[in-house]
Amino acid sequence: MSEQPARWTTATVYPDMWADPDDDPRNNNGGTASEGELATLQDGLRDFRLTLRMKCEGLDAGQLARRSVPPSTMSLLGLVRHLVEVERDWRNWIGEGEPLPRLYGPKDADFHGAVAEQTVVDTAFADLEREQAALDAELAEYQDLGVRVGRERIAVRELMVHRIDEYARHCGHADLLRECVDGRVGQ
Repeated sequence: MSEQPARWTTATVYPDMWADPDDDPRNNNGGTASEGELATLQDGLRDFRLTLRMKCEGLDAGQLARRSVPPSTMSLLGLVRHLVEVERDWRNWIGEGEPLPRLYGPKDADFHGAVAEQTVVDTAFADLEREQAALDAELAEYQDLGVRVGRERIAVRELMVHRIDEYARHCGHADLLRECVDGRVGQ
C-alpha cells in the first residue's frame, strides 16, 4: 500500500481554507455583495471556475492525470476535459441549429484521454477557456433570465443554476483528487 501525502495548506488565517483571504482571487470584490440576480449567478459561476483552476495549479502533467481510486477514471485533468465538453454541450442546449460535435470523442473519452502529456494539459485548459468564453458570450445576449432558449426551451436562469451546480459538484471532486495527489487541502 502506498504512503499517503501529508495534508497541508498555504492558509494561515483559516487553516481549513485553500488560501488566506487577502491572497484568494475569489475575494476580489472587496466584500461587496453582487447586485441583482444575474450578477450573483455570474459571480458564483466565476468563483467555482476559479476554484477548479486553483485546485490544478502547481501540478505537473502526471499529477493532473493521476486517477483517483479504481475503477474510476476521474482525474483533475479529466475533470477539466469533462467541463470542456459540458460547456460545449450547453451551447447546444441554447442553439437552434446543428449540435456542436464532442471535442474529445465518444462518451468518457474526456476522462480516458486525460493522459500525462503537457500538450494534452495545455490543450485542455485552452479548450476550457475558449468554450467558457463562447457560452458566456452567447448567454450575454439574454439579460432576461426568464427567457426560454433552444430546442428544449430552457430558461436562461435554469441553465445558469445548472452550470453552477455542475462546477460545484466537480470542485468537490477536485478537493479530494488534489488531496490525494499532494496532500493540499482547503475550500
